[in-house]
Amino acid sequence: MIPLHASIPSVSCVSRLFPLLFCNSRAMSTPSYTSSQMDGHTLLSKRRKHASIRLCSVSSFTTELLEMHSEDPSLHVLFIPGNPGVVSFYKDFVEALYDLLEGNASITAIGYISQTRKNWERGNLFSLQDQINHKVNFIGQELQNKDIPIVLVGHSIGSYISLETFKRLPQQVQYFIGLYPFLMLKTKSSWQSILEIITASQILSASISSIIALLGFFPISVSRFLVRKLLGQSWSSTAVEATCSHLLQYHTIRNVLYLTLTEFEKISEQAPDVALSIEREGHTHSFCCTEAGSVWVARYVANLIKDRVLSSS
Repeated sequence: MIPLHASIPSVSCVSRLFPLLFCNSRAMSTPSYTSSQMDGHTLLSKRRKHASIRLCSVSSFTTELLEMHSEDPSLHVLFIPGNPGVVSFYKDFVEALYDLLEGNASITAIGYISQTRKNWERGNLFSLQDQINHKVNFIGQELQNKDIPIVLVGHSIGSYISLETFKRLPQQVQYFIGLYPFLMLKTKSSWQSILEIITASQILSASISSIIALLGFFPISVSRFLVRKLLGQSWSSTAVEATCSHLLQYHTIRNVLYLTLTEFEKISEQAPDVALSIEREGHTHSFCCTEAGSVWVARYVANLIKDRVLSSS
């Protein structure tokens, strides 16, 4: 674990802590089938309500939303994905979180600009700052009810985006939770060194994006087979479908790599004064790619919200 210290002043009131959930660095491989996976399958099989995808325009950018609406919400959870910022990966997580909060919260997962099923932005590239502005503008446009507090939940680089959004909208955002903040935990890793080389080269980035996009031209059954073979048999059908529909696209991969480049340029090793938790259940950084990981993290987030937000309302 790298040192964390308060390089950024506390935001608004002290009671709004910044919990960060780190994965156990000794458990980075996909776990075998466990009792927690059984719990995940049970919760998912009992679910009655499903999240829906909606397209909206935010500052003229076509944006994918994954939504679940409560009839009488006490709060609104806005979830910001990691990179790739494809909300379809988080369907199991969002649905589990909604169930665990027992209908007391509406939930929206917001996708990243131009990491979408269709090439709405015609090949343009968007930086980390662009994505932050996009999320701030979305709140101003879509979540204007001041009587319903907002809880931001971010995954990986989405944790940083959530924090920056929190700082700019302290009157609307009541609480912030960061899940697996990748760059804070794994600086100097060999994987990041490889990514730095790839993202720094336009030729390499374009070439890799083209190769991956070729897989999208295969029949969907072939694409599903290749994704499972290449990325893991343990992946949920939700994650496989999200990969085939969104990641096997040239514009998406180019934006994933470009955002990664701007992450390296922007993010430091420092974090604000935070409350830290270490996840020791064996789920990986890409928790949303398995049903068990989605449900376990949803339960962690739901417990925090119940203890720190709903109990005080």
